[in-house]
Amino acid sequence: MRHRKTGRQFGRNSKHRRALFRNLVTSLLEHERIETTEAKAKEIRGIAEKMITLGKVGSLHARRQALSFIMKKDIVSKLFDDVAGRFRGRAGGYTRIIHTRRRPGDGAEMVALELIERGASIKEDKDSETTSIQDTVTEKT
Repeated sequence: MRHRKTGRQFGRNSKHRRALFRNLVTSLLEHERIETTEAKAKEIRGIAEKMITLGKVGSLHARRQALSFIMKKDIVSKLFDDVAGRFRGRAGGYTRIIHTRRRPGDGAEMVALELIERGASIKEDKDSETTSIQDTVTEKT
């Protein structure tokens, strides 16, 4: 029986699995979008959201907890300074899973896991470019 055994094993022992999760969460916070299998994305989504919540707390204790899991010190600084500020008014649900393709080798379902505020910042940049182009066209006429 499999009672009270949560989480996926991914054919790894517990230390290898924890290292995998740490690497994936660090990459997600660094690049703000990663492509991985659906099962891995579903597993690390909760961990990544806990890290962002720690960033929103902002205390020294929360920073040390994040440092104990995230692999790079500069990513923790980015988390506490930049990423947590974007989610200040949000109570949860910081990530999004988008189905992308099937992997050719084994047919695994691939997904993109991204921070939801990432798209808004890109959209704002495109809007500012469009306005500046419209301003230059208006100035010429």
